[in-house]
Amino acid sequence: MTRAQKAELIDFLTGEFKESEAVAICDYKGLTVAELETLRNSARDSELKVRVVKNKLASIALKSVGAEGLDLKDTNLLIWGADQISVAKVAQKFADDNKIFTVKAGFVEGEVCDTSKLEALSKLPSRDELIGMLLSVWTAPIRNFVTGLDNLKSKKEEE
Repeated sequence: MTRAQKAELIDFLTGEFKESEAVAICDYKGLTVAELETLRNSARDSELKVRVVKNKLASIALKSVGAEGLDLKDTNLLIWGADQISVAKVAQKFADDNKIFTVKAGFVEGEVCDTSKLEALSKLPSRDELIGMLLSVWTAPIRNFVTGLDNLKSKKEEE
């Protein structure tokens, strides 16, 4: 990789990390290509990006967006996207399914975080689930009213 290509990659990653709300740093050592493709497909379904980047280039890009204190060592895979809960869910679900894969650290909303915060985020409901819950709460009074009317109708028919 030439110096110009490295600079271009750093610029690309810096722009991507600035636009994203979360970045998960994971260790993928020992995974097969098929397992990595499974991770990439699940990330693509959630509109996330996954990339294996050299540690030096990734650390330069992360430092330029304010992620101080991340020490990238060994093999690292980066997962990032606009929805921090989706990033945490995809990384944690894949870690639960594959014992070799581990989530090392993260960068969420401008702060470096450890795995416990990413694990807590992964347990939160997603945006779509929250909208579903809200709609369920909004429609509950109408549903109860209709059920009451139906019961009243059934009672009148029995009499």
